[in-house]
Order: sequence, then structure tokens, then C-alpha cells
Amino acid sequence: MIPLVRPAAARSLAPASSRRSLSVIQSLLHGSPEAREHETLQHSRLVGRGKYVHGFDIHRVKPDKTEEYKAAAEKYYLGVKNDPALGTKLTGNWEVVVGEQDTFIHILEFDGYEKIRDLHVTSRVGCIFLFAFLPTAPPHAEGGIFELRSYQLKPGTLLEWENTWRKGIEARRKFVAPVGAWFSQVGRLHQVHHLWQYPSLEVRKELREQAWQIDGWAETVSKTSQLTKFMDAFVLRPLPFSPLQ
Repeated sequence: MIPLVRPAAARSLAPASSRRSLSVIQSLLHGSPEAREHETLQHSRLVGRGKYVHGFDIHRVKPDKTEEYKAAAEKYYLGVKNDPALGTKLTGNWEVVVGEQDTFIHILEFDGYEKIRDLHVTSRVGCIFLFAFLPTAPPHAEGGIFELRSYQLKPGTLLEWENTWRKGIEARRKFVAPVGAWFSQVGRLHQVHHLWQYPSLEVRKELREQAWQIDGWAETVSKTSQLTKFMDAFVLRPLPFSPLQ
């Protein structure tokens, strides 16, 4: 009788060359960790704006401490902005008014990764890169509200998402220009964020409805939704010291 060999045992008895071949096949089919990391880096180079590295801070504050937090945040972030040794620019600072209450969001721009490591006082949620096709709007004071939309993508779909969204965004530009768009590089990966500004919630509703009437936008939403695991949307109010108002 021929003895039965369990699959694990069979692999251990196989010649070294066969095991190497099996490893190569598995990497091709499923992607090795090294291959997946390489793919992420390659996609970042293709869709990102090179040296532009942003820090993305999200702070959830006790409801009875929000005013105290705002005063401390202003002192801290303006101190970071005004310290030439840190090489840091302040992109914007907001409070969530519709969505998760008592939450504050801050976006900073760093002169490379080394500057991020220098800034270790606050907890950093993640590192984000700008999409190459959409630079962040310069500081301004247009008034109204901001909307941050965040998407958790399926791993390996960043390039496809960027390509699809970049083509469809022209339909939205007819009504409102995005303030900025980023993708995650450190922290929770495979995330995409984009920021919009509207005069009011009512105008936001009207402009979004009009965008659906433009050829290309419905197709963009349909295709990108297939690449997304889940999403969040927050309506934000800029803090008094935010460069974006």
C-alpha cells in the first residue's frame, strides 16, 4: 500500500528547486509582501506629486473640552507653522460640524519625511500624498463650509481609481473646484481623501444634483464605487487660524 502523505509533508519532502518554483507561482498568483509593497510604491510615484508630503491629524476631543482644545490647537499649530527649523506649512484646520461631533482635522505640508519625524509632539494619524493632477488650493477666505470625503479602497486599486476619477472630475469642475485630493502613504493605507468648499449646505446639494446631469460623472461614480470598500463624509467649519477659510 502506498502511504498517504499530508500536503504539508509533501511540500517538505519536495526538492528545493520545486519549493522555489511553488513560491514563485504563489507570488505571481497572490503577490508576495515584497511585491505588494513595490506595487504600492510604484503607484505612489505614478499618481503623486513627488516631494509633497502632508500630515493628516484627526483629534477626537471630550465634549466639555472643545473650547480649551481650540485654544491649545491654535497655539500649537501656529507655533509649528512659524518655526523655520521645522520646514512645515499649515494647509488647513477644521472642526467637524456634520458627522462625528467634537472632532478636529488638521492638514500640514512637510518638506520631506525627515521633517515629519522631527514633529513628534502630537499623534499623527497618517502621511498623505497629493495627487499629481490636483494641487491643493492656496490659502484663501471664500467663506462657507468644507466637505471632506474619505474612501477606503480595495488593495491594489489606487491607480485604477485615480485614472477613473481624474477623467470624471472635469464634470464636477463645471460647478465647483476641489480644494485638494490626497492618498495615504503611511498609517491606514489604500485611503483616498478629497476636500471641497461650498457657500452653504443648500448650495452643496444643488451643485451635486447638477453634476449628475453632466455626461461622465455618473459613470465615474459607478466605476469608483466598485473599487471602494467604504467611505465617510464630513462637513467641516474652518478654525479661525486656518489658512483655508
